[in-house]
Amino acid sequence: MAVNPANSLLNYTNAVAESECRLAVSACGLDPGLGFLHTDTANRDSLALDLIETIRTAIEAWLLDWLMREPLGRSEFSEAADGNCRMTSNLCSKLSETAPTWGRLVAPWAEYVAHSLYSGRSTQNAIVNGFKTPLTQRHRREAKGGPAPMLRMPKTEHLCRGCGKPIRREHEECAICAVRSATGRLIGAARIGRIAAQSSEARTKHAETARSHALARASWKKSDQPAWLTAEVFSQTIQPLLANVSTPLIRSRIGVSRWYANKIRQGYRPHPRHWQILAELAGLSSRGE
Repeated sequence: MAVNPANSLLNYTNAVAESECRLAVSACGLDPGLGFLHTDTANRDSLALDLIETIRTAIEAWLLDWLMREPLGRSEFSEAADGNCRMTSNLCSKLSETAPTWGRLVAPWAEYVAHSLYSGRSTQNAIVNGFKTPLTQRHRREAKGGPAPMLRMPKTEHLCRGCGKPIRREHEECAICAVRSATGRLIGAARIGRIAAQSSEARTKHAETARSHALARASWKKSDQPAWLTAEVFSQTIQPLLANVSTPLIRSRIGVSRWYANKIRQGYRPHPRHWQILAELAGLSSRGE
């Protein structure tokens, strides 16, 4: 059913092309009703519908170019009682004149399908005799040294599952859709992390860690710190060098979280009890040299 003139033109042109596909497969000795892509249905030529898919882009491109170049009058269309858009007989006759064009385009594809099915036969007679080319006359042209129609197999495009944009085969989404998906995954991961952080096991572990750090701060004495390791030395000499030390190394040596170790690399000054170990990581000797 066509609800507007453009769909009406497309439906009628496809019907003309379908009739040419039906004639082509019949000329090649195939049953138009036995399809591969379309399900076999009563009173429908499924193989002809399969074959029209090979030239559908050409049909739509021609129709779009025709609509852009030649204006259509309002009187050439009418609306039926059921809302279906109808065309005048003159316009139908004009579209029917495109039948030879679609017949020439679909001919090599019909022979290709027939040849592919015929080459699968196991009888010796089929291999010796080969398959005829009644539509394109390719065998006769080759015998006379003339050019034979060449088929260009369509290349399948790998499209983004989000927006349909062509992308490389090793990817599943384009850059824009990947950012959107990654953002959604990060939001979901953050939600799961917040829930896990509020569990009784996580709170118990957090309390034990906080208790151990509090005991370490309480047991630390300023007199245990080397005389040369002052706050000025740490801020001006050691702190800039820690930017070159990896976060996992800082974390493992002083026994803090990854987040806290990363803050130290970014310029945060930790508790003085960690200064001597951080000075060693920065490459300074016991005398600050």
